[in-house]
Amino acid sequence: MQGSVQLVLGATGGIGSALARQLAAQEAQLVLAGRDEARLAALGRDLGASTRVFDATDTDATVDWVHSAAKEFGRVDGIANCIGSLLLKPGHLTKVEEWDHTIATNLTTAFGVVRAAGRAMRKTGGSVVLLSTAAASIGLPNHEAIAAAKAGIEGMARSAASTYAREQIRFNVVAPGLTRTPLTTHITGNEAAAAASSAMHPLQRFGEAPEVASAIRWLLDPDQAFVTGQVIGVDGGLARVRSR
Repeated sequence: MQGSVQLVLGATGGIGSALARQLAAQEAQLVLAGRDEARLAALGRDLGASTRVFDATDTDATVDWVHSAAKEFGRVDGIANCIGSLLLKPGHLTKVEEWDHTIATNLTTAFGVVRAAGRAMRKTGGSVVLLSTAAASIGLPNHEAIAAAKAGIEGMARSAASTYAREQIRFNVVAPGLTRTPLTTHITGNEAAAAASSAMHPLQRFGEAPEVASAIRWLLDPDQAFVTGQVIGVDGGLARVRSR
């Protein structure tokens, strides 16, 4: 990874910041993006990374960001979209505005990355990693909106992996279970909710952000040049293993 140009979208979140630190430790050239200007600037200074603040639900803004990075560094080797949200509501209680926000935050931002990669990486190839959730593969109550958005990401990634295979652009997905991040504090920080959530996972705990980031980093690595179109669960067995 030394010297490779790696872009992280949603870099100030729990998983995004963990990934950025892991990539920096491997001496990658980092280009970070997010919406929290103060936190992004601090992270960029800490890691010696280039940063940009923008709203990734605007796909044109994402395309421009990736194009600018390619122009500055001469190429883009990897892009990870670590943006996400968590809405736990049954369908009949989900407001249209909540549905729209969930789709925009998750699926639309992922599409922006696919669109940008298809334009910026066609001559050099590279790796794109998107984030899904175990809930896209296994039916969990009150996950209708987020499961729909993330399942869309998985289908889009498989299609993009086929579309851009000749250009050597790889598209893969990491699907976590419940992971301890600022986004999930209302669950992981609540004793009863944390216990119930942990019990759902066969490994009897929830994940940590560096564990998910490690899988993303592995997929971004050029050494995994024969891996594409895959959905890798980092979920304590939630989507595939039955607890006793």
